[in-house]
Amino acid sequence: MADKRFKRKLSAILCADVVGYSRLMGKDEMETLQALKTCESEVIEPTVKKHNGRIFKRMGDGFLVEFSSAVDCVECALAWQNLIQNKKQPLKFRIGINLGDVISEGDDMYGDGVNIAARIESLADPGCVCISRGIYEQVKNKLDLGFEYLGEQQVKNISDPVIVYKLLSDPKDAGKLVGEERTKANKWLWVSLGVLVFTLFVVGLVAIWNYNKHPQLEVAAVGKMAFPLPDKPSIAVLPFVNMSDDPKQEYFADGMTEDLITDLSQMSGLFVIARNSTFVYKGKPVTIRQVSEELGVRYVLEGSVRKAGDQVRINTQLIDATTGNHLWAKRYDGKLDNIFALQDKITQKIFAALAVELSAGEKEKVGFKDTDNIEAYDAFLKGWELYRRWTPEDFHKSLPYFEKAIDLDPQYGKAYAAIASVYTEGYQSAWDWSHVVGVSAEAMPGLAGKYLKEALNYPTSLAHQVASKWYIILLFPEEAISSAERAIALDPNDAVGYEAMAGALIYSGKPNEAIDFVNKAIRLDPLNIANYFYTLGLAHFGMEQYQEAVSFYEKAFKLNPELGLVQRAYLAASYVYLGLEEKALAELNNPEIREVRELYDLYVKYEGAYYKNPEDAARLIDALRKVGIDKGKQ
Repeated sequence: MADKRFKRKLSAILCADVVGYSRLMGKDEMETLQALKTCESEVIEPTVKKHNGRIFKRMGDGFLVEFSSAVDCVECALAWQNLIQNKKQPLKFRIGINLGDVISEGDDMYGDGVNIAARIESLADPGCVCISRGIYEQVKNKLDLGFEYLGEQQVKNISDPVIVYKLLSDPKDAGKLVGEERTKANKWLWVSLGVLVFTLFVVGLVAIWNYNKHPQLEVAAVGKMAFPLPDKPSIAVLPFVNMSDDPKQEYFADGMTEDLITDLSQMSGLFVIARNSTFVYKGKPVTIRQVSEELGVRYVLEGSVRKAGDQVRINTQLIDATTGNHLWAKRYDGKLDNIFALQDKITQKIFAALAVELSAGEKEKVGFKDTDNIEAYDAFLKGWELYRRWTPEDFHKSLPYFEKAIDLDPQYGKAYAAIASVYTEGYQSAWDWSHVVGVSAEAMPGLAGKYLKEALNYPTSLAHQVASKWYIILLFPEEAISSAERAIALDPNDAVGYEAMAGALIYSGKPNEAIDFVNKAIRLDPLNIANYFYTLGLAHFGMEQYQEAVSFYEKAFKLNPELGLVQRAYLAASYVYLGLEEKALAELNNPEIREVRELYDLYVKYEGAYYKNPEDAARLIDALRKVGIDKGKQ
């Protein structure tokens, strides 16, 4: 028998949550708290009261509200969102509404009726309202609204799928139901159409099976995604499969994939996952659903490339992971010297399928390539494959290919930028270059500057990323920040550009401003976060928040134990400031890194020079001295 203290009733439950609250708190805690307090007093409380609701739980940035009327609940949600927008509040809310049986205990409420409202809220776009089927049935003929049918959604900890609708409040949408066919039509017409659709469906399935050899897709659940879907079309481009008889053509398939990612990511109307994260799936048996849920994207592009002599065949298909639908699948055949035109056809098809609106400037970018010389392009791709391995030996092996690309096309900006990056990274990382490539540390600045100057004559996002790092070395902080800004402007979906901006801000003495840029990089590149955690550690170290710094450093090393000399010094220094000197010594004496004495010398010589504000460098070196790491001590 149920406990008599509990009372059950049918209620409309509104769940609201601030979008990106943790990020906003990280950026400016006091400003965010004040904005939330203002929203609560000026918008939320009076709006709820006006519509006969009751706030029964506050959860930091979230609110749970009960209504006895579904109509009152929906009207309150719409008024809430409109007032937030009209008052130009810095916060945005997601709102979910459910009609369900709830358990009342004192002033609080529990049960699936509440839980489902919370899950529906997570499906809503920023500034929007989503409702359950029960709410829809109650309000569809009572309010001048439109509705977008989002279908059945499998949400966390709820066994049965939940049917969800999005509210359309624009007056022109009143009475519309988007995404679901109405059933009040002639019976025989529907039977005829059903037969036709079924026939086409079967034929389509056979064609897709024969053409793509692709199994039935599992639908991705928006509620299970690792990140909320962006407010623009979001896409991940999986590594194209090399179908050539020659396995050495792998570089060409990878290059095709990267070029498509680059072409798409330059468009502000798209959200494009970074190359490093999608290439995690290379050669692995993954499902479209898995990719969508792990990366937090709606669309996935996959394909294959076959290159034989001067002939190229590209197979591609674009999939909506939330429905399992293939938006299109097509084969492109052509000659190698026409490869750029084939790439353009694919990107244009994607823009059309996702209804992406391009600005005038972006329209000019479409079809623009860093080179129109196929041989130079091929040489660059071979070098790029080595460059991406990010070791001194592979950097050295990549140089002849980049140099060949420049010989074939003296205006190949990205090839110049790649060479400049090789020498800049070598100089910054203090690798033993004289042993690896026979180039001394003293010679590297001249080489890096020489190629960077040429790269900036034919600017790319990569060139400005390298320039940002170079200006840090030269102690020109404002120029470093400006270069990072230009990198982001040229490629607004490139995570490396946001990381470059974060680095420029940290080394310019503005670590608090860097955190938002690191978080943007993580969202674009969620499966490659070891370096981003390290950068967050640097930012917190710069703010003298040593406990937070240690937390991020430790996460970074757990994900990538090969992070080495430079990174370990900051972790050790943070331990010292927390009074954990034994941990600091253990870290510095790690057998996987170089001698402790060399570590100290490195920071005196290099790291101290990277800071515009010498106080950060002084604190790091002082921490090392506290545990006896000095030129005369071991």
